[in-house]
Order: sequence, then structure tokens, then C-alpha cells
Amino acid sequence: MPASGTLRELRDSGHRRRTVKAEIRENLLARLRSGEPRFPGIVGFDETVLPHLERALIAGHDLVLLGERGQGKTRLIRTIIDLLDEWSPVVKGCEINDHPYAPVCARCLRIAAELGDDLPVAWRRREDRYGEKLATPDTSVGDLIGDVDPIKIAEGRTLGDPETVHYGLVPRTNRGVFSVNELPDLAERIQVALLNVLEERDIQVRGYNLRLPLDILLVASANPEDYTNRGRIITPLKDRFGAEIRTHYPRTIDDELVLIRQEAALGELGADLPDHLLEVIARFTRLVRESTAVDTRSGVSARFSIAAAETAAASAVRRAALTGEERPVTRVCDLPQAVHTLRGKVEFEVSEEGRETEVLAHLLRRATAETFRVTIGGADLTPLLDRFGEGAKVESGELVPAHELLRRIGRIDGLSKIMAGLGMGEGDESPGHAAAALEFAMEGLYLMRRLSKDEVAGGSVYRT
Repeated sequence: MPASGTLRELRDSGHRRRTVKAEIRENLLARLRSGEPRFPGIVGFDETVLPHLERALIAGHDLVLLGERGQGKTRLIRTIIDLLDEWSPVVKGCEINDHPYAPVCARCLRIAAELGDDLPVAWRRREDRYGEKLATPDTSVGDLIGDVDPIKIAEGRTLGDPETVHYGLVPRTNRGVFSVNELPDLAERIQVALLNVLEERDIQVRGYNLRLPLDILLVASANPEDYTNRGRIITPLKDRFGAEIRTHYPRTIDDELVLIRQEAALGELGADLPDHLLEVIARFTRLVRESTAVDTRSGVSARFSIAAAETAAASAVRRAALTGEERPVTRVCDLPQAVHTLRGKVEFEVSEEGRETEVLAHLLRRATAETFRVTIGGADLTPLLDRFGEGAKVESGELVPAHELLRRIGRIDGLSKIMAGLGMGEGDESPGHAAAALEFAMEGLYLMRRLSKDEVAGGSVYRT
């Protein structure tokens, strides 16, 4: 952090004052020229959403991100603060972060007149220049803009003194980025309070002769208006946003996989989740989004696939704790356990009421079958089929440890080729990985109708 000092020292350092939008524009252009990542951690938007966002920021537009739930709108908004300077000077003690070169609030104007070039300067980090409010029906104008502070009145100040105002969240984010999440949920009469912020760039508080020019980038998120009857963005406010940008869910399996790996807390759980099961989860999520049984207006959040991966991994950890497995490895038998916990994350059509679990279980089987076909569907699984041709029956389940499952299956020639087809390389040679590969092969053969499967208490029995 630069050393705190005075206005005189700040001028002598050669500091140049820029507006927030100019600061973001110049830093964004510098990253574009250098090839640096502009929005780290954002997946699947490189060719679609980000170019529109970059144009809006270069143009200096306030903007609305419009999309269904779980599309990363809030995450994307929060990455914008990385385009701010790391440190920014403010008048020391100012509630609304006035720039020392151009103070605007009554307190700073008074102090600047008294101290001149000795005006004290402090520094704010970029993370402190971001404000956020989740729009709720009980949000008031005082929350966003400000109101009279009764404590200051009780201290002896007169009611007409502008220093009796307690500033709301928007002015306290002056010279920064402010986000209103789920803007349509904000009551229409409260949305009106933002009109001046977007057009005249100032705020007004009650009956005070107080107009504070704000230097701010205002970003809002919203669901499509045809999704919910909870509210809408009023037309004058929508018109004052410079850009409306549509977001979307990951459009490819690869993007879905990157997102799951990035967001799921698998490392904290301590379980291995093989790539082929991650792919099943990614395909499962896409099938749910495309299903006619699901209300497409509500969307299926990216949190659906993240929660599915974490639940499946947790099932493997639970099995290891109960059976003494040394290394928890997720198997295909762990995936159905996620169906019950995921049901609440999906809004179904009215006609499917009562069949929610059945629909999700069917889509999971389809995802498993598709993944089997593209991974080891063309592999030679004759040795495994021959094992069942000899009359073998193999019982598996979420509480059957890996070593026991391998004992029940017996020695299978070509196991290494099956594991290689599933992307298991060096380091994936534990009994848990071998069991995961063989169980997935058995489940795939069942779904291809080359094996039969009987559901029993606590698991399944594979047979010819």
C-alpha cells in the first residue's frame, strides 16, 4: 500500500485522477493488448458473453446481465473489480471515498477548505471498492441511497445540516463498482431511486438541498422477465442502462467439466472422482436442462452439477469410513445417491408432479449409457462377459468396498485396457480405481442390454 500522506504529496507524486469507468477501460485495454486473462475463473463465455461485456466496459456503459439462475452472473460481476487499480487515494475518513483532487461531500469540502494542501490522504484496495446488494422486497431507499441519521441529530446537529445524512450502499461505493443482484425483485418505487444515479450520476436524500455527483459503475443481474411474476425492471430504468447482456449455461461438455472441476470442493472431501464419472454428471446436467419434463424457464443451475459431484464423492467417503477402505474412490453406484438430494434444485412441469425422482433417475441412466458408448463402448469387453457367461453373479452397492467387489468379480484379462479407455493412467492403479472401472463397465453392459441387473436391498446384482 502506498504511504498515507497529504494532498500536496499526492500531487507531487504525479498521480493522475481518472473516473472509475476510464480506469476500467484503460486497464481492460492493457490486458487485451498483453493477452492477460481479463476475467479469470469464468468458463464458457469466451466467444459469447465476454466480447459483449468488454465492449460495454470500453464504452463506459452501466449494464444488466440477464440470464437464468446459476449461469455465473454474480461471479462475472465480481471479476470486474480486478480491472480496477490495486490502490486508489481517498480523503481520509470520508464515508463516500471522495478523491482528494475533487471532494464532493459536505464534510470533505469543509476540511479541504480548512486544510488546503494538507488535506490527509488514505488509500483503498480494489476489493474495498465493490458493493453488492441482493434486491429483496423489504429493501428501502434508505438502504440504497441514504436517510437522516437520528443519532447525529441527537448529538446536536440541525436537521438541515447535510452532515446528518447517513449514506446508503450506493454512495458508500462511490468511485467503485456497485452490483444489484436480482434487480426485478426490487419494488418499482425503489427502482425509481436509481434513475438519477444512472443518468444524472448523482443522489438526492429526502428534502435536503443535497446533490452528490457519484463516480460509479452500476451493474445489475436479472432473470428473464418471462420466468417470474415477482417483478420487472421498470422501463425508464431499463432504458438508462447502457447495455443488456445475455448469459447462458455451458454449451459444451468440456466447458461443463471445467466448471465442475473448478467449483466442486472435491479436494476438501478427500475422495477421487474419476473423469468418466465427471462426464456422466456433466451429461446428466445437460439432459436435465433439455428435458421436456423440466420447466425450461427456470433453468438448471450450474450448482446442480457441482452438488451432484460433491454428493457422489461424499458417498465414497462415507463408504470408506464404514468399511475401512484406505482410499475413497467414487464408483457408478454412488451416482444415484445424488438424485434424491438434487430433486429440490429442479422445477418440473406440473404434469410431472410425483414423478420427479423417476425422471431424474431415467436421465442419469441415459447419461451413463452415453458416457459408456463414447469411452469404452467400442472396447473388447469379452473377458468380462465371459465371466458372467460362466454363471457368475456379482453384487455391488454403495457399501461394498472395492476389494470385496474385485474379489466377487474375479480376475479379468484386459482390465488395464478398460482403465486406459476411461482415462485412468499412472497413479490410478489402486483397488478403488480398478473397482470403479469394472463397475462402470458392468453398468454400461447392463444399459446396452448385454447383462441383466436385479435391484436388491442396499445394491444391485449383475448377471447374464
